[in-house]
Amino acid sequence: MQLESLTFEIKSSIALVGFGKFEKKSMTTLSAQTLLELKHVVEEISKKEKNKEVKGVLFFSHKPGVFLAGVDVSLINSLKTEADAARGAEQGQMIYNLIEDLKSPTAAVVDGVCLGGGLELSLSCKRIYVSDNPKTALGLPEVMLGVLPGFGGTYRLPKRIGLPNALDMILTGRQVKSKAAIKNGLATAVLPTERMMELAMDLILKPVPKKSEGFSKTLENVAMDNFLTRKIIFQKAREKVLSQSKGFYPAPLKILEVLESGLSKSRDAYLSMEAQAFGELSQTNVSRHLQHIFFLTDNSKKLEGKDELPSIERGAVLGAGVMGGGIAWLFAQNNQAPIMKDINQQGLELGLKQASQNFSSALKKKRMSEDDFNRKMRSITPTTSFDGFMGVDLVVEAVVENMQVKKKIFTELEGTVKPDCLITTNTSSLSVTEMSQALKDSSRFAGLHFFNPVNKMPLVEIIAHPKASKKTLDTLYKWALDVKKTPVIVNDGPGFLVNRILAPYLNEAAFLLESGISIKDIDQAALNFGMPMGPCRLMDEVGLDVCEKVGKIMQEGLGARAQASGLSHKLTESGALGKKNSKGFYLYDEKGQPTGVNPVVESLLPSTSTSIDELQLQLRLFLPMINEAAYCLMDKIVTKAAVVDMAMIYGIGFPPFKGGLLTYADGEGLERITSIMQLFASEIGAERYTPAPLLVELMQKKSTFYSL
Repeated sequence: MQLESLTFEIKSSIALVGFGKFEKKSMTTLSAQTLLELKHVVEEISKKEKNKEVKGVLFFSHKPGVFLAGVDVSLINSLKTEADAARGAEQGQMIYNLIEDLKSPTAAVVDGVCLGGGLELSLSCKRIYVSDNPKTALGLPEVMLGVLPGFGGTYRLPKRIGLPNALDMILTGRQVKSKAAIKNGLATAVLPTERMMELAMDLILKPVPKKSEGFSKTLENVAMDNFLTRKIIFQKAREKVLSQSKGFYPAPLKILEVLESGLSKSRDAYLSMEAQAFGELSQTNVSRHLQHIFFLTDNSKKLEGKDELPSIERGAVLGAGVMGGGIAWLFAQNNQAPIMKDINQQGLELGLKQASQNFSSALKKKRMSEDDFNRKMRSITPTTSFDGFMGVDLVVEAVVENMQVKKKIFTELEGTVKPDCLITTNTSSLSVTEMSQALKDSSRFAGLHFFNPVNKMPLVEIIAHPKASKKTLDTLYKWALDVKKTPVIVNDGPGFLVNRILAPYLNEAAFLLESGISIKDIDQAALNFGMPMGPCRLMDEVGLDVCEKVGKIMQEGLGARAQASGLSHKLTESGALGKKNSKGFYLYDEKGQPTGVNPVVESLLPSTSTSIDELQLQLRLFLPMINEAAYCLMDKIVTKAAVVDMAMIYGIGFPPFKGGLLTYADGEGLERITSIMQLFASEIGAERYTPAPLLVELMQKKSTFYSL
């Protein structure tokens, strides 16, 4: 068989099987062709073992920093029935069984990414050698696609590292680095990257201490043999899964079911259960939606001509405070030595405190060393002047939300930076087009809207205006990818994309409160829909004074359908600003945790409570979002439904298991959604429920948002 995906040679009685030599993508994956060739190669090795031609086997990658990133998700996506998917898993299992059954010492030589089917292949080997490359990471992320590892991962990992450690990795998709892999028994040895293959060739024919061949029998690992201990572990794991996933994701529960009922079974019997479970999960709506998000995210990382664009070497932030400190942290985290300017020392101290808190979080979790913490904090230069700005490549303005103040700053800034320095604003609501008029060269200016907190929220909106150059927008896009953010390019308009679609959701919650629905019922309905927090709690996070201000801007920009509820004004007058002063819809303790509903706010709401069906409540909250998303598409804020979905998932945490706001709308049926909105419009008499012309058009054509 002619090999097109793999390389195979025998050197000094050692069979060398190489991945990635012919792979054009940055990540090497297991395609159908690769698996076919792997089966052929392993069968050849088995024959040569019998003739004493092979005494050891090494699986390695030709691509530095990538061993195997798992099975190509397109392959999973192509499986259209449970039977096909189960059969596909069985074929992979059979190949990995052939590897496991080889008589010679076998080892995976892992440098860099080793995920999913890549780790499952490694587990089929008797040894795993890992490099000292900091990029080396091993994990089983299948649960994030709504499935379980289907090539024997749930069978072999517990045997290698013990049940508790295995459950932690399989249920969360958590990746482990080289040192942790040695500590928990997953890896046999850490080898220097530069000499990895040379040392692996030497080690494979030598015996290793028994404790390196998998995990040692500690008290933690007795769970594999003790029925009662196993039962307690599974019970606790199930409770934790339900607490975290709220039952919305079937994969973690199915993983527990397979593991618990299969631990004492033979390899063949267990793997048959695993394949069957993979087949079932792969065809669920949740898995389809998570695969859809994977492809959206993967596509967002592609930028034509990326290598020809300039790189951002150093950044600067205008305006410290919480947001400015968060942006300075982002620059420093990515070794871009930021300057952080504010008008006074007090603001600088607040910004440095925010950056320090972000780094401290990583320090506590041992994701960075004390030396790195100190080095990165020292890389932030606090200043009250423009000294040093001539050396920066990107400036992010994050001062108070006031158009005149911002314009004045940009006029002053322009002469202090080099001609090719990009100038951006972190505004969340003001017109980027109007702001650009303060600059002589507005082609290098754009909006760069981060979401708070910067260290946790992945989305960045890059806001275009008519005079922004393509190079400016593309360079900002590249920079966002480089600092590990998820960028979307949107056109200028009230609220841009995320806040414009979010505003009707928060506004509707306020109208519902004014009609007598309780804070608890509204927030619980949103949580039961799958949102990470309810709208009242979210308004507290944003700040009720900010909600009031944004509400006015939306109404001015969008007209009657965006008429703001007067509740925010009432609440801010009462002193309830939200989490920032520990008093909003909820009261908060010194750690920022809610302690209960604020009685002062309750006293400002109707004294007689109203109750409506939870589904009705959810429709009242989410249909206005879909309607505004239709207007965003009509107004060319963005042109694709996929961009809306990705922005809502990464910007506000719209439930991933629903696939995104417009995937959810298409799935529910636009005819049904439009008719319900028309019913609400007639019953409530509010213009905000009049369906957008695009929604009506799609309904009449029996079409979908994704058909656009």
